[in-house]
Amino acid sequence: MIEFISNNQHAGWFTLGFVLLAIELLVLSLATGFLLFIGLAALLTGSFVWLDIIPQTWIAGVACFGVSSVALSALMYKPLKNLQSDTGVIEKDTSSDMIGMEFRLEQDISYTSKGKIKYSGIEWQVEIDKSANVDSIAVGSLVAVVSVDVALFRVKSV
Repeated sequence: MIEFISNNQHAGWFTLGFVLLAIELLVLSLATGFLLFIGLAALLTGSFVWLDIIPQTWIAGVACFGVSSVALSALMYKPLKNLQSDTGVIEKDTSSDMIGMEFRLEQDISYTSKGKIKYSGIEWQVEIDKSANVDSIAVGSLVAVVSVDVALFRVKSV
C-alpha cells in the first residue's frame, strides 16, 4: 500500500485537494476560504507532481504544497474578500407603502430630539433623515416619509 502511494503521489494530492474543496463548499459554504486555498494548493501540487515539474518525493511535494498555499492565499484573498465584503451601510427598506406619505409635524424635531405622530393606531417616532441636510424642522412643516423602521418614520421637508 505504501509503495502504491509513493508511486502515485499525485493521486494522493488530488484526493486531498478534492476532499478539502468538498468540505469547504458543502460544509462551510465558502465561509472561511482557508480550506479553499489549501485545497487548490493540493490540486496544484498534484498537477506539478503528475507533470513531473517537481520530483515525486514527499519533501518536494510538501514544500510545493506550502509555497502554493501561501501564494494562492496572497493572490486570492483580496478578490474573495471584495466579493464577500459588507459595506457596513444598511440599505433602507423602500418596500413600505408608507414611504412618500406626507404629514405636518406636531412638534419640532432635530437630530437630538425626535417627534411623535399617531398613525394607524400606532404612535410613531419621527426623526430627520440623513439625506435631509437640515439640523431641525419646525412644528407645522410639511414632511415626507423617506424610510420606515420599527415604529419610526425618517422624514425630510417637502
